[in-house]
Amino acid sequence: MTHIRSILAGVGGYLPERVLTNDELARTLETSDAWITERTGIRQRHIAGPKETAAFMGTEAARTALADAGAAPAEVDAIILATSTPDQAFPATALRVQAALGVPGGFGFDLSAACAGFIYALSVADGLIRAGQVRGVLVIGSEVYSRILNWQDRGTCVLFGDGAGAVFLRAGEGSGTDRGILSTHLHAQGTQGDILYVDGAVGRPDRSGHLVMNGREVFRHAVTRLAEAVDEALAANGLTRGDVDWLVPHQANLRIIDAMGRKLGLPAERIVVTVDRHANTSAASVPLALAEAWHDGRIRRGDLVLLEALGGGLTWGSALVRM
Repeated sequence: MTHIRSILAGVGGYLPERVLTNDELARTLETSDAWITERTGIRQRHIAGPKETAAFMGTEAARTALADAGAAPAEVDAIILATSTPDQAFPATALRVQAALGVPGGFGFDLSAACAGFIYALSVADGLIRAGQVRGVLVIGSEVYSRILNWQDRGTCVLFGDGAGAVFLRAGEGSGTDRGILSTHLHAQGTQGDILYVDGAVGRPDRSGHLVMNGREVFRHAVTRLAEAVDEALAANGLTRGDVDWLVPHQANLRIIDAMGRKLGLPAERIVVTVDRHANTSAASVPLALAEAWHDGRIRRGDLVLLEALGGGLTWGSALVRM
């Protein structure tokens, strides 16, 4: 029996022009390339310039995704943009993207779920398509974390970078494990909100507005929760770890990525890693990694791809996609 499902018709990404290396950071911080690389796997990150806002980068990533899908702006019924660093409190960054792309109608909104934001946004978009409310959705993750970092805190500022990734979902028909999003799985644990947060917001101008993180606790929760979400996705579809062709994980730390690979029994060459060059781009990290592996030909049509991410909140989730 066939039913409506969400097809990943196009993928795109955007990275700022400026690259900041570990050696450059070491000139102003008590750190070194060796220290950062050994603990995180990160060697460099991209830093947004004045004009490279969340809306600008999200628009560029979306343009590439639409071109990859052979889709026109008029085919976009909705834009869901995951970000923790919007250009403004309102209007939503998604609507700035809508205007920049020349999308003539539909609707759009921003979604805040930290580093798990793209998985959350993908799940919402999939639900809208399955319900028959829309037929074409841009799902975007776009972040400018360089503007919320304390650049004197070596425990956080070395970990993050800026960028945007996007996918265009198109309604199609399928059954079982045919092409498309097979399932998405979302979770949150608000009692752990204080291990990773931004100390400020529009409603709290008395705070610093900087990112704060308990790295040890985040690492501990990440490996456990992500493994659970991965197994949940496979069980929901009657699949095994051996069925997975590619793991596209959130790019937070190479140690976490390696641990997930071992749990899945996937060789390193079947895991997409960009953390060494992009660092952690939060909600943009999964679609950016997916875009790189799709456009360089590693991931191919028909491959079974597992996406997963965990972020502040705590929020986490997974998605299983047949490309």
